[in-house]
Amino acid sequence: MLVYIVLFMMGCTVLFQSKGALHMLQQNLYNENNRYLKWVGKNSYIFINLEILAILLVLYILYISDNFINVVYVLLILIYVFEIMSIRKRLAASQEKKPLVITSRVKRLIFTTTVLYLIPVVIILLNYYNNKLVLKMLLVLEVMTYFNYIVVYISNIINKPYEKGVYYKFLHQAKKKLRDMPNLKVVGITGSYGKTSSKNILADILNYKYNTLPTPRNLNTPNGLMITINNHMDKFNEVFIAEMGAYKKGEIKELCDFVHPKYGILTKIGTAHLESFGSERNIQEGKFELIESLPEDGIGVLNGDDPKQVNYKLKNNVRIVWIGIDNEDVDVRACNIKCNHKGTSFDCIFKGDNKKYKFETKLLGKHNVYNILAGIALGHEFGITPEELISAVKGVRPVEHRLEIKPLNGFYMIDDAYNSNPEGAKGAVEVLGMMPGVKVVVTPGMIELGKKEAEYNKIFGTQIADVADYVVLIGENHTKPIYKGLVSKGFNKDKIIVYNDVRDAYNFINGLIGKKDVYALFENDLPDTYSEN
Repeated sequence: MLVYIVLFMMGCTVLFQSKGALHMLQQNLYNENNRYLKWVGKNSYIFINLEILAILLVLYILYISDNFINVVYVLLILIYVFEIMSIRKRLAASQEKKPLVITSRVKRLIFTTTVLYLIPVVIILLNYYNNKLVLKMLLVLEVMTYFNYIVVYISNIINKPYEKGVYYKFLHQAKKKLRDMPNLKVVGITGSYGKTSSKNILADILNYKYNTLPTPRNLNTPNGLMITINNHMDKFNEVFIAEMGAYKKGEIKELCDFVHPKYGILTKIGTAHLESFGSERNIQEGKFELIESLPEDGIGVLNGDDPKQVNYKLKNNVRIVWIGIDNEDVDVRACNIKCNHKGTSFDCIFKGDNKKYKFETKLLGKHNVYNILAGIALGHEFGITPEELISAVKGVRPVEHRLEIKPLNGFYMIDDAYNSNPEGAKGAVEVLGMMPGVKVVVTPGMIELGKKEAEYNKIFGTQIADVADYVVLIGENHTKPIYKGLVSKGFNKDKIIVYNDVRDAYNFINGLIGKKDVYALFENDLPDTYSEN
């Protein structure tokens, strides 16, 4: 009877552990580019638990002495009770920014993982009176429970052939749908920074004249594009805007071979995902896969202020429309830019047109002007007049979590949670500097910048020091370079606060509310894979 209770308690432990493992596997794109295995390697704390003691106890009664087998069973039950309590406490204390989504793929992983665990359980139940075999299978279960994150990974490997079949089925369905819409204008957008903002801005501009379908949120992978095409595209759509993300060379080309864009926008090229790309040259070439995949009668929109775009030698003859602010020799240029806490205004000049057109937008920051310029340039190519573009830009909606100002419990929150790159972070700090009142920066720093990550975060700290009155760092270990940057600029250490949970930052900010308005920039929100809780 005791062994049944042990099995039940182990099952409860596996249930809680598997939820965490599946969550991390999903957040790490089901181990694409070995992301999940790298996460496991960096988070060895998942193997520091009482289950190692359970393994030792079973080894003792299996190979040394079985005189105290019932006592060991009781101890195993207690171990798993404490382990379950520990896991539940850790889950309650953690702050899930993006919880596990129970998709069909996750359900299949749950089924496969369950089957793997049931194999030794069934052997135990069928051989209940064979103590030696029961103990051996119990030891197997103990090891599997201890290495639960690896068992879930093995389930992912087992399911891979089936998942490939599902993938190709939906890919074929999406390609057929695109072939059946020969008049659909397909626009691809990629770059290191600002893809989602640029996509949403372009959609708002083109919607002035066309029925436009952009990929929702940040669905910028093959699966994301398939979901958009199969579930959201209909015969009334005239323009499809495909945001294209990548972690290595070749992935943008794969997306282009799928949707065949005729138009392409390249946002700023920087060092985002430097770790997975391997080098800045690889990033540059990887992003230009979009422009080099366009047909000869297509149009590419490039940034004349970005040296990585200006100095790149294109391998095809597609027509290029250049945008810029500092570079005057471009096709569409913004000048006389004015920003305040209510929005941005600028004059726009089209090459060959001596007239200046006055644009206004609710969006904040110089980097958003680049995104708007790209939308204006392509909108102009689509036959939207400058006057119509002025109205369209005025109606552009702020992009959620990207320099979005929200009145919140007595202070103004500048939500820039989805910007984790040097260019965007610098622009966000500049925007904060334009605000009246007390200025606070809340940040966990930037990630996926490879060997330069610490260097960029230190520079970020020096930029914050020029603007902020208070700085709240989230996560002591990861924010050390920012702290060094702040101190190097002589920032008051007493005004640097470190928490491991962003929820504590809200309490701190509420304590600052007084006669002056408080503006708090929340710069970046690390995924759960980087949690220090």
